[in-house]
Amino acid sequence: MPDTTITIAGNLTDGPELRFTPSGAPVANFTVAVTLRVKDGDGWRDGDTSFFRCAAWRTLAEHVAELAKGDRVLVYGTLRQRSWQTDDGERRSAVEVQVEDVGPSLKWATAKPQRTSKAAHATDGGQFNDDPPF
Repeated sequence: MPDTTITIAGNLTDGPELRFTPSGAPVANFTVAVTLRVKDGDGWRDGDTSFFRCAAWRTLAEHVAELAKGDRVLVYGTLRQRSWQTDDGERRSAVEVQVEDVGPSLKWATAKPQRTSKAAHATDGGQFNDDPPF
């Protein structure tokens, strides 16, 4: 079955939360807000805002953790649905973006990329594979 890919341009609602799985794999969770711009006569106005929950893994997670609330980003990834059961026995589910790549938007900002060394990818087993560990 093909993956559902998505590209989002929006703003971080808060700084990414960097955590580590029991096996030590870094994961950064963050939310991107995307506000629709609507043509209103001769001008424009803000429309509805959508919020997309995102998860980045391994080296990408560590890089994403350096971003801050309000930063405008471009996120590319695949949509995934997670399901779980609460302590009260209720079934819950959520759709989130499994991030494959993320970068700063240069629409209203500048950026200077800084390369990391190959040694910095040692947590990836010497590979540049940022797939989630499941």
